[in-house]
Amino acid sequence: MIATPHAPRLKRVPPGVWVAAFWSTLILVRMFQRPDELQRLFRYNGNTEDAPLLVTAVVTTLGALLLFRAPLAAVAVALTGTVFSLGMPVRETPVALFLLADAAVGYTAATRSRRVSVLAAALPVGILAGYTFWRLASGYFFNLAVPAALASTVVIAWLIGNTVHQNRAHADTVRAQATEQAVTAERLRIARELHDMVAHNIGIIAIQAGVGSRVMDTQPAETRNALNAIEATSRETLFGLRRMLGALRQSDQESAPLDPTPGLAALDQLVGKTAAAGVRVDVRWRGDRRDLPSDVDLAAFRIVQEAVTNVVRHSGTRDCSVTVDYRLDELSVDIVDLGCGGTVADSGYGIAGMRERVSLLQGEFSAGPRPEGGFRVAARLPVPVEAGR
Repeated sequence: MIATPHAPRLKRVPPGVWVAAFWSTLILVRMFQRPDELQRLFRYNGNTEDAPLLVTAVVTTLGALLLFRAPLAAVAVALTGTVFSLGMPVRETPVALFLLADAAVGYTAATRSRRVSVLAAALPVGILAGYTFWRLASGYFFNLAVPAALASTVVIAWLIGNTVHQNRAHADTVRAQATEQAVTAERLRIARELHDMVAHNIGIIAIQAGVGSRVMDTQPAETRNALNAIEATSRETLFGLRRMLGALRQSDQESAPLDPTPGLAALDQLVGKTAAAGVRVDVRWRGDRRDLPSDVDLAAFRIVQEAVTNVVRHSGTRDCSVTVDYRLDELSVDIVDLGCGGTVADSGYGIAGMRERVSLLQGEFSAGPRPEGGFRVAARLPVPVEAGR
C-alpha cells in the first residue's frame, strides 16, 4: 500500500482562520492606538467609520470559512454584508463586499458543477435587479450604469471560473487518456515479452517431450537427453517468469538488479536450443557488426526467436536460415524456412507481436508464405547513424 503524505501543517489551517487572524490583528492595533476604540467599534452611531470595518471583517471571515465547503453560502454571506452596509457612510464597503461575492462566484464556477455555478451567479444578479427595481419604484434618482457595471463583474467572474473549470476538465481527460494509453502499451509490452519467452521455451519442451516418448523403448539414452533438455528449458522458463514478475512488483523507491535484456548476442544460445529440438538454424551475418540501441537489439532478437519458434512448431522442416544485415541506417532481419508454409492467421499472437515491435520502432515488417514454398519473415528496423559509431 502506498502511503499518502500529509499536507504541511500551515496548509492544513483553514483559510478562514488566517482571515480572522488578520482582522483581529488589525482591530487590536487600532484599539492599542486608541483606547476608546472598543466601545466605538461595537456602537455604530452613524458617524464612525469603524462599523464598516467590523462588517467587512465579519463578512470576509465567514465567507472564507464557508468558501471551500459551501460556496453558495459564502456568496450569500457576502451579499448579505453588501446589503447591510448600504446605509453606512463608507460607500466603498458595499462595492468591496460585492466584489468579494464575485470572487466566490468565480471559485464556485471553477470547482463546482455547472448547475451550482449558475445558481451562484444568479444570486448577485438577482440582488442587483431587485435593488434596481426598488430604487426606481421608490422614485429615487438612480444611475443604471452602476448596477450594470456590477452585473458585468459577476459575468466576468463566472466566465473566468468556468474557463478554469473547462481547462481543468480537459487536462484531466488528457491525463486519463495518456494514463490509459500508457497502461495499454505496458500491457502489450508485457504480453509480447511473455509470449516470446514462454512460447519459444514451451515449444522446445513440447518437441523434446514428443521425441522422448517416441524413442523411450528403443533409445533410452536419447530419452534421457530429451528429459534433460526439458528440465533445463523448464528451469529457464521458470526463472524468466520469476524475474519478470519480480520486476513488475518493484516500486519506484526500490531497486533490484535485473538480468540484461536479451539481444542478438544471444542468437548462439537460441540456435543451440533449437538444434536440440531437431531444427538446424543457419545464421548469416552481413555488414559490420556493431552495438545497437537496446530497443532495436531486443526487437531483432525477439523477432528471430518467434520466427524460429514458429518453424519448430508449425513448418514441419528441419532447417531454416536467419540473415542479419547491418546496414548504414537500419538493421535487416530475414528468416526463411522450406517447410509447409501456412498463413499469417495460423501464427496466433506471434505475428501480431512481431508487427507491434517493428511498428513501435517505425520500421517495416512482412510475413507470409513464399511462392516457391516455405515461409518468410522479414523486418527492417531503423538505426540512428550515431548509434553505429
